[in-house]
Amino acid sequence: MDRPENTPDLDALRLALVPGVGPLVGKALLDHFGSATGVLDASRSRLLAVDGVGAKLAALLAAARDSRDAEREAALCQAQGVTIIARGEPAYPAPLERIPDPPGLIYVKGELTPRDELAISVVGSRRSSPYGLRVAERLGGSLARTGFTVVSGLARGIDAAAHRGALAAGGRTIAVLANGLDSVYPPEHADLAQEIARSGALLSESPMTRKPLAAFFTQRNRIISGLALGVLVIEATPRSGSLSTARHAVEQNREVFAVPGPIDSITSRGCHRLLKDGALLVETVEDVLEGLGPLVAEIKAAPDSPPIRRPAELALSDIERDVLLRLSDTAVGVDEIITLTGLTAGQALATLSILELKRLIERRPGGRYVRA
Repeated sequence: MDRPENTPDLDALRLALVPGVGPLVGKALLDHFGSATGVLDASRSRLLAVDGVGAKLAALLAAARDSRDAEREAALCQAQGVTIIARGEPAYPAPLERIPDPPGLIYVKGELTPRDELAISVVGSRRSSPYGLRVAERLGGSLARTGFTVVSGLARGIDAAAHRGALAAGGRTIAVLANGLDSVYPPEHADLAQEIARSGALLSESPMTRKPLAAFFTQRNRIISGLALGVLVIEATPRSGSLSTARHAVEQNREVFAVPGPIDSITSRGCHRLLKDGALLVETVEDVLEGLGPLVAEIKAAPDSPPIRRPAELALSDIERDVLLRLSDTAVGVDEIITLTGLTAGQALATLSILELKRLIERRPGGRYVRA
């Protein structure tokens, strides 16, 4: 029988609440048994056959079926307007499914939408300079106006500035917390968190009442990078946690971007190291658009908008977008494009040249064009 809408999968919740079931062990269990119910119904001998499961964890998993912790957790979520989404459910973010260690379930306050797959993570130093804050807010706003969802960690400094920039631009933003959604950390960002929940979402893999311990911040960084097409670092010291987010991005096959800063500032050194290692230099949102390749699958930025194959399409003019939409995987000649769009020959050729330079279309023999 199907579960009622907004009712969590209690077996998935029971599994996630078992001590010792982290992202990798949880993924191994689900891959082996096919579902959380399958895990909880398995015998101890079958559980011990899974990599990472020892006698102690097998005993805890066997006892989880009789625990009432999941029901109490679900009731707390319902009281606070938090939705629990298990891996494999339709609402689970598709980009997270593709990382090596996806969360078994996530807690969400607010709303996730399909357009959030067009996301960029913006991270940086908590002890940011006025320059860093200014750049983070400006780029957060520019990304939001272009059509990206801005993902960050609600931390002091760069994270908060990026969230505020996206909100001021009327865009969407997602904050990934290391602690449970029962509280906000840092506490002075409680009002900001409420704004984010109204214009995007607060998200965590931690149980509702978990406190913000240091180890959980490093673990949540893989979610910040995993939700996005790329990670943009704005100010980072050599030991910054933002660099761990960039490392996760590389492991997840995401792009890494960095903003340069003054050479005599310690908060520039992490970004400059990333640039030396091959990160893409960013001054404006156009640098981000140019650095992003084709999407894994077409995404709609809005329900009534045409599907997008490359993020660079977000910045097209109306004429450029109209011409692009006339093209498909079947080659089309210039004369046909002129007929379909009503453009003059000069306008059509100029627009095709721009789209070709942006690598959104390809020219075929005989002056015919296809979408890239």
